Amino acid sequence: MIGDPVLREQSAPVSSQELASEDMQQLIDDMIDTMRAANGAGIAANQVSVAIRIAVVEVSDNPRYPYKPRVPLTVLVNPEIELLGDETVVINEGCLSVPLRGDVTRHVEIRLSYLDRHGVAQRQVLRGLTAATMQHEVDHLDGVLFSDRVDPRTLATWPEFEIHQRDDFVARITEFVKRTDS
Repeated sequence: MIGDPVLREQSAPVSSQELASEDMQQLIDDMIDTMRAANGAGIAANQVSVAIRIAVVEVSDNPRYPYKPRVPLTVLVNPEIELLGDETVVINEGCLSVPLRGDVTRHVEIRLSYLDRHGVAQRQVLRGLTAATMQHEVDHLDGVLFSDRVDPRTLATWPEFEIHQRDDFVARITEFVKRTDS
């Protein structure tokens, strides 16, 4: 949770030999289980107290984020992001390590390069909320929390977001998703 110094560390790259180890593969499985149990869209290794450059992302039938496009289970090892274009969008984000929500400006289009859990190089261009989710997780690996990027006037607890902000945000972001993620 926010306040733990590991969340502010620059995560260390993972070597191919380390990635292939039984311990590292178990850590990845544990991260997937933790993310799913918390209904998260992603989780970075430093969120489970391990300062290495691994994150996992998955969006399926997530009750916390019904407006997000589906993302198959993706394991990001040593991810790097290249921002494409100047277009941005304001997204009301939450985080498993910060029990608040708030508006963050993210780039709409990125190029994501990473190794998968088997060490195979991957590269893809992503748009919309999927791009934003990846930016959020890579920020974690760089020691940056969404609360560092948030407009402080928009911060809310989850219950207050549900009462006062959710409907307007979901209506706005649903239109955005139709434009960018289809």
